Amino acid sequence: MKPFGFLFASILAFTISAVNSQTDTESGTLPGQTAIATFAGGCFWCMEPPFDKLDGVISTTSGYSGGHTENPSYKQVSSGRTGHTEAMQIVYDPEQISFENLLEVFWRNIDPTRNDGQFCDGGNQYRPAIFYHNKEQELAAKASKAQIINTKTFPGMIKVEIVKADTFYAAEEYHQNYYQKNPVRYKYYRYACGRDKRLKELWGNKAG
Repeated sequence: MKPFGFLFASILAFTISAVNSQTDTESGTLPGQTAIATFAGGCFWCMEPPFDKLDGVISTTSGYSGGHTENPSYKQVSSGRTGHTEAMQIVYDPEQISFENLLEVFWRNIDPTRNDGQFCDGGNQYRPAIFYHNKEQELAAKASKAQIINTKTFPGMIKVEIVKADTFYAAEEYHQNYYQKNPVRYKYYRYACGRDKRLKELWGNKAG
């Protein structure tokens, strides 16, 4: 959990993500000198922990992005027919952590060679993506992808899409901070899905 000093900001950030209309998707900024980043990396339960522990990250919200159905439910997204992918929105303090730092963590928590799912989860609803909120984020995302392509030590093409952020819908409450609410089930799912094993194969000691 974040220190209690961030509690109000976390609640505010979740509310903003849930209603969507209050988020400035053009500038990627929120009131109070904070910024937002939106990533998709397969199961959103597994994408929250590596960002929650970073200094400068105020909150993470699991949700859905990149689709064509308004206010989709988990059941609808899971069907693969809404066009959405499981995503997460990060509210962070750019004075403490940069978007480039967030990108580094993103890459090392996904399998970039797949766009038909992630790990044991198959389907378009688990495709990885970077949703940029402004020109600076777009350029940083493309530069980071180019660097991965030029320096990767594993086979396979890099298939992560970089697209302009659209409406982000917060997922149902029981999905938020699932790894904290249901630690045993979360750990079993993560192990059974082979996520950490695959990440180590791809990234070695830099995984996670």
